[in-house]
Amino acid sequence: MLLQKTIGGTMTSTSAEAAPGRAGMVGRASGRLHPLFALLLLALAIRVAAAVWPNVIYPDEVFQYLEPAWRMLGHDGVLTWEWREGIRGWFLPTLLAGPVALGDAIAPGGAGAFLLPRLIAASASLAIVASAWCLGARVSRTHAVVAAFAAATWFELIMLAPHTLGEPLATALIVPAALLITDHPSQRRLAIGGALLAFAFVCRFQYAPAIAVLAFGACWPRWRNLVPMVAGGLVALLLAAAIDLAHGAVPFAWLIANIKENLVHDRAIEFGVSPPSAYLIDFLTVWSVAILLPLAAIWRGSRHAPLLLAVALVNLVFHSLIAHKEYRFVFLSLVLFTIVAALGSADWVQWLRTKATWRRLALPIVLGGWALLSVALAGANEGMREYWTRGVGAARLAAELRSDPQMCGLALYNVRFQQLPGRERLVGPVPLYALQPADPLAEMILPPLLLQATRPAFNRILARPEAASDLPVDFSRQSCARVGFSDACIYARGGSCDASVAAPFVINDVLVRMGQ
Repeated sequence: MLLQKTIGGTMTSTSAEAAPGRAGMVGRASGRLHPLFALLLLALAIRVAAAVWPNVIYPDEVFQYLEPAWRMLGHDGVLTWEWREGIRGWFLPTLLAGPVALGDAIAPGGAGAFLLPRLIAASASLAIVASAWCLGARVSRTHAVVAAFAAATWFELIMLAPHTLGEPLATALIVPAALLITDHPSQRRLAIGGALLAFAFVCRFQYAPAIAVLAFGACWPRWRNLVPMVAGGLVALLLAAAIDLAHGAVPFAWLIANIKENLVHDRAIEFGVSPPSAYLIDFLTVWSVAILLPLAAIWRGSRHAPLLLAVALVNLVFHSLIAHKEYRFVFLSLVLFTIVAALGSADWVQWLRTKATWRRLALPIVLGGWALLSVALAGANEGMREYWTRGVGAARLAAELRSDPQMCGLALYNVRFQQLPGRERLVGPVPLYALQPADPLAEMILPPLLLQATRPAFNRILARPEAASDLPVDFSRQSCARVGFSDACIYARGGSCDASVAAPFVINDVLVRMGQ
């Protein structure tokens, strides 16, 4: 019962302000709605700016979710090995198909189909901000303001918010679920919370241990609360199963295939292996010596939300045991750490208010500290700066190619497709070829000979500047930008294209041969 009660803030506040009851969690229009509304507007403005910024941090947000959504609408798209092997589910691409179609209708050419899903994802992250407010309001209004402000402005939450990835979308479901299923919830709240947790599982099944800890911790010792929660979860899973069936797939066969491919066959380790301590090192790298402040705040806030902290730690430990690591995998932990730390820092506000000199400045000091620390750490190290700029150069080149009325075929020469923003944004209906040295069909042919033999099929080449000597002499360099960790340039020739000449090198056929 302790876990359930303390996450709900039923502990006595240390200040004179009373912790509002459940009926006053959102509060009366004059006292509660206005600050929350202002904080949601602030969060939305920041996230819209992040969504419009055309960075692509991880290839998955394009090739695992947007490209399948685009193919659902009857268009061509890059088909990666994950989809050929059936280890991805149709839930997220189906949800994104509507925004992709609407975005393309509003702004044809691929830009709208890319931007609108990002705006939807950014808007979904507002659920974290609203939930942080409500969780804090269970302690006091001060805790509500600080928690929501931190969730609205912390750079790591902003960085991933607009990206169409399973981790931020799952987190945007788990945090509201935590709000719903704690603090003496009704049967309806339990059912809705269970449904949200089930949808989060479908988005990111690796969050299952964290979800289980949250569900059981919230129901301890009132185990009968599991009944409506499980019922709501089953309804959500049935909906996800129906989506799989609508696409001609066996429901949740993708889950079994994913576990088999990554755990049995160790496919994931092909993308890198890190020691169990990697995430802790990442935290130290990103936060530097400033990590002492969040740690102190988390320690202080743990008394208000021990269950949230437990969920964050379980998720962190579980992902630390997985060999292949990416910073986004522990996004749920980052969000929960932020909320717990915010609750702890709100206690500091209350302590400062006991000092006559600091009474009026207490809240501005703590909120300003959160804002300044967020801005400072967002670009404090090279890795973070690279996150913000990754994919921007590729987006610029894609926009130039997509708007080129003379292009009738594009060849990627020794440039990884994963570093590009998707087929539609790159070429639209124009044929896309991949000429890669590792392609079994091309590995026995000298690059200049391969390019010359397939040359009639394309009049544009995207290649690294150092490969310019391999290109046919009638291709001239147009423009360059950073793609990945080095530059890539557009090379162009005049004239038309004969697609039949390079038919074996259509990108999806090349990916099949290369197992990518």
